[in-house]
Amino acid sequence: MKESKPLCALMAVCTALALLTASIAAPILCRPFYYAHIGPLKLVERTGLTENEIKTAFDEMLDYCLGAEEFSTGVLKWSEEGKAHFTDVRGLFLLDLRVLGASLGLLAAVLLYARFTGRRPARPRGRGPGFWAGAGLGGAFLLVGALAALDFNRAFVVFHALFFPGKDNWLFDPAEDQIINILPQEFFRDCALLILALLVLGCAALILFDLRRGRGKR
Repeated sequence: MKESKPLCALMAVCTALALLTASIAAPILCRPFYYAHIGPLKLVERTGLTENEIKTAFDEMLDYCLGAEEFSTGVLKWSEEGKAHFTDVRGLFLLDLRVLGASLGLLAAVLLYARFTGRRPARPRGRGPGFWAGAGLGGAFLLVGALAALDFNRAFVVFHALFFPGKDNWLFDPAEDQIINILPQEFFRDCALLILALLVLGCAALILFDLRRGRGKR
């Protein structure tokens, strides 16, 4: 079989994108991850809401961020400014899911192409695309995670400045946009930790699989 460096690069990029977007999608799509925070963060005591009211408000907000037409937050008040921020969030969430689907589809297409054309990805320095995807993505996010761990509050502000440039509607007034009362910063910190953990585990799995495969071939 002929080896192809472009095929290796394309597979590495698709693999890295799929792992990145899947890790980001995990806390978005797994609603029990949020529900598990209601008790430990004492949201019922802090807000005076029932657990069902908190879940309903969160679910309706998330439904909108995942494409529902109507915006609502259960019994909680919201403003047009607050809704505008969640509209921006919806764009990012849907973009992540589209990139996840596209990267998985492209990766499948590349594998089929390689199979039917008799080509295979090259192994620069004896390593395959999975290794390079895992090493590149893992190294970058370990650095990001280390910087965020030094000052999460600062990292939180920088994140919003990067992804919502020129806007400050993410700075909610708890009296006007009461949804922020059930979305404390500790929850977002745990989302970031979950994403980082999934990324590191995924990258480690890709690297170890490639290393074992290389030894098997030798």
